[in-house]
Parts: sequence; C-alpha cells; structure tokens
Amino acid sequence: MTTAIYTHADCQRHEMGDWHPETPTRLQAIEDQLIASRIDQFLDRREAPLAGQAELERIHSAGAIDRIREHSAALAASGDNYYPLDSDTMLNRHSWQAALRAAGAAVAATDAVIAGELDNAFCSVRPPGHHATPDKAMGFCLFNNVAIAARHAMDVHGLERVAVVDFDVHHGNGTEDAFAHDPRVLMVSFFQHPFYPFSGDAPAEAHILNVPVPAFTDGNAVRQLVTEKWLPALHAHQPQMIFISAGFDAHREDDMGQMGLVEADYAWMTRQIMKIADQYAKGRIVSCLEGGYNLSALARSVVAHLKVLADLE
Repeated sequence: MTTAIYTHADCQRHEMGDWHPETPTRLQAIEDQLIASRIDQFLDRREAPLAGQAELERIHSAGAIDRIREHSAALAASGDNYYPLDSDTMLNRHSWQAALRAAGAAVAATDAVIAGELDNAFCSVRPPGHHATPDKAMGFCLFNNVAIAARHAMDVHGLERVAVVDFDVHHGNGTEDAFAHDPRVLMVSFFQHPFYPFSGDAPAEAHILNVPVPAFTDGNAVRQLVTEKWLPALHAHQPQMIFISAGFDAHREDDMGQMGLVEADYAWMTRQIMKIADQYAKGRIVSCLEGGYNLSALARSVVAHLKVLADLE
C-alpha cells in the first residue's frame, strides 16, 4: 500500500505561548516516534501546499477567513507576539501560513488519494480543525481542515457520499455545524460529555451520529459503540471516501480528558474504518491530526494508526 504523510515546517511556527498545550512539539514528537519505530522509511513524504481562498470558502465565511489573515499580518507588522481570538485560541505572526498549510495538506491528500496516486494519507499538521465553525475559529482551531477536504471531494471531484469519523475526546462541533444540513456527509463521533465544547448531546439529523460518553470510558466500551452504532451507520451510508478527524487525546495518559483508550484501541478503530473504505470507497481515506497533548501517548498512537493505514503491522 502507498500511504503518504503530509506536513510542513510552517505548521511548527504557529504557537500560542509556552503555557499552551497545543504546542509545536506535538509534531516533533510524532516525527521522532516515526523514526524510532522505523516506519518512516515506508511512508511517502509530501510537503503540504498552501490552501487557496476558494478552498477555504467552501466551508468558511469571508469574515472568518479575513479575521485570521488580517490579525496575523498585523502581528507581523507590529512585532507583537499574540492576538487572542478567544481565551484559548491565539494567533501569532505565522498562524495564517500554518493554517493554510494545514488545510492545504488535507486538500492535496484528497486530490492524490482520489487520483489513485495514494491508497490513503495522514496529515501531520497543526493548527487542528474540528472545532472551527464556518464563522468562527475556536478551541485551538483556525480552519476546519477535514471539513474543507470533504467538501472539496464533493464539489471538485463529484463524490456523492462521504463520511467523517471523529475520535477526538472533544466533540467536533465545527464539523457538525458545517454539515448539519448536508446528508451527503455522514458524521460519526464519540466524545467525553459533559466536556468542552459542551455540545453534541442534542438531537441531530439522521446523518449526524454523535455518541457522548462519560469520563473514564475505556477502550472496550468504545469498541462496543463503534461496533453497534458507527459500523451499521457507515454500512448504510456506503461512503465513497472517508475522512478521519484523528484526535488522540482520549488516550488514558492524556490529561486533557479523562478517557481510557490506548494505542491498540486506535489501531483497532483504524482497521474497522479501513474495512468500510475497502468495501465502499476503493480504500480511500484521508486522516488529519486533531488533538493529543501528552507527547509520548500522542506519538505512539499516531504510529499505531499509521501502521494500520500503511499495512505495516
């Protein structure tokens, strides 16, 4: 199989202060673990291009895009360090470029997978995306990378049905907002609840399958909900491509949440997603990094995810 990893040095230049958990060292930890696990040599390395305005506008309003661009430029001109979009989402002078790389990676990976150049791809990028709504950056997220890629697959490549699988510890409220009334997109997720962003527990349309779970939910419970809830919905939808919001902060070592997953659980979920993709989507998967803040657990979990995607187990 041909599995690519998309990343770019610009994604490490965006930072939000020494206190902030969403740090550039997340990507370096992943790189280090790829080398230590000796799987880096089996991955197709690709640089993330810059997303274009039209690609961003498939999901985001012009105002939301302009706010990030203009404040990043103002920081570069003034020499100031940060601009707060909200209490935990900051811009620095490199944030605009990093956000374009993160979204551009997802779009380029989508193009390459649909073209048959790649079987699947993982976008090791930041800032993450699944909290970014069409009109607002929030929750460490600037642009919704997975949503932009999914819409690109439909609008540019003509796919009629896609699925977004979100296994972050937090609800992907931005992705749900983007596709709330678009039944072409099946979204399946689990997340700790009640927990930031305190959404996802209200009734939704049939193509949005949220599974809130309490704190301390472990891998066995997650495997059961995937088997009983996610997989029947995915089989019914028959997606022509699958996008993964790959958050690894539900790991038991990650203090950002209080769930109990381990690397083997992420590998198992990836296998189930691949079986669906093989059956309905010609194997086409694009996975994008979301959360994961314990550096060791994050890096080990990403390697477990990639070993399955690249058939290296």
